[in-house]
Amino acid sequence: MVRARPWTAVPDQGGRRVVVTGATSGIGLLTSKVLAHRGAHVVLAVRDPAKGERVARELSSMRGRVEVSRLDVSDLDSVHAFAERTGEVDVLVNNAGVLGLPRSASAQGHELQLATNHLGHFALANLLLPRLRDRVVVVSSASHRHGDLDLEDLDWERRGYRPYAAYAASKLANMLFLAELQRRLGAAGSTLRATGAHPGNTRTAITSSTGNGLTTRVGAVGQGLVAMPAWRGALPVLYAATMDVPGNSYLGPDGPGELWGWPTQVGRSRAASDPDLARRTWTATERLTGVVWPFSRR
Repeated sequence: MVRARPWTAVPDQGGRRVVVTGATSGIGLLTSKVLAHRGAHVVLAVRDPAKGERVARELSSMRGRVEVSRLDVSDLDSVHAFAERTGEVDVLVNNAGVLGLPRSASAQGHELQLATNHLGHFALANLLLPRLRDRVVVVSSASHRHGDLDLEDLDWERRGYRPYAAYAASKLANMLFLAELQRRLGAAGSTLRATGAHPGNTRTAITSSTGNGLTTRVGAVGQGLVAMPAWRGALPVLYAATMDVPGNSYLGPDGPGELWGWPTQVGRSRAASDPDLARRTWTATERLTGVVWPFSRR
């Protein structure tokens, strides 16, 4: 891997409207802050509007406009409602995520990590595509390399549930969505693109969602010792959202193990590069969400 040069030069974003899911903390907050600073109209797509309004006030001095819109990405009804009231968008940043949850279900009965990390974002992107002007950014994780998808049991109803295996599987699903979305856009002759990124080992609050006190404390100590600050972890996402990179690009940190460093193109697992698995995962996700490809079918 060629080591990247430090990059923080986010281009001017004046005149661009960007939706960021999970925008009240961590990578989503820092991404929103930088985009607003560079002049973008940022839509904070958040589960808790009161928290979103507090963030919006914090960002009110930025050059760009900031607005708050309620979105619980794990709830497909909420996704549909958000999409229906959201106008034209230049960039959709599918960032919201949960990690290592105990077995629990979404409003529609889907395993909650799959629902939050993959199903809701799949539905949101497809619903917004007809009004999208530039790109979808898929925020995944290096943990996708450990993911294993059982397309006959995506909701973990027959298998013994393992929280981190379910998380890794949802992140592999993100990668397959990225690849198949770009393939479909190309086949449809669209100028839209799909790009991806992962933040490496970054200090965020995502480990607090595990429901296990010991795991949360250990994760917090580990992050405090070795993880990058959130602004550094947001850089691959910002690069994927603003720079002229090809569709299906995947950005991450350039350091050892992609744990820390500056944004660069990074690799992906063999499973994440499997076009047949990507197509079958897309079909299975359409079935679970009821949301289908909005253009002529490919």
